[in-house]
Amino acid sequence: MPPELPAQPAQPQVRKNFLKFLRSFLGIVRILQIVFGAGLWITIAANKYEGSIHFVLFVAVLFWLLTLALFFLTLLDKQDLVPLLGGERWLCTNLAHDVAATVLYLPAVGVMIYKTDRNSFCNLEAYKHPCLFKIYLTATVFACLCCLAYLLSVTFGACRKCRGEQTVIC
Repeated sequence: MPPELPAQPAQPQVRKNFLKFLRSFLGIVRILQIVFGAGLWITIAANKYEGSIHFVLFVAVLFWLLTLALFFLTLLDKQDLVPLLGGERWLCTNLAHDVAATVLYLPAVGVMIYKTDRNSFCNLEAYKHPCLFKIYLTATVFACLCCLAYLLSVTFGACRKCRGEQTVIC
């Protein structure tokens, strides 16, 4: 019977990377993106919507899901498992995701501002019919916060890339 080998403690390194990412700037911004994105699409989806609001809902759900994937892959330190986009390209992948999110959130914010303005007439106390003004206003605030959070991560990622760094964690 061969002698037993002592178990290698891999758990502390994983836990250290886990906590390091959660405390990093990008980890905090990713959490904000997930929370604001969920607030946006839940606000819209829980109420009646039509027309160009479908685009806003598409952008919100798409980038909420992609951000969740990036967040958990980085949190669990599994970015090397992503073919073509992981490993040493992970910073560029995150940067491209954040740029695309920012670019698509800008027209989404515009749509929400337009829809909010179009429904501002029913913001009167005497108005008795169902009104979407407060819902659209809430969604507009969430969309603006999402766009700002993605813009922050674009700036952060671009600064890291310009310095020649390869990882998303400081």
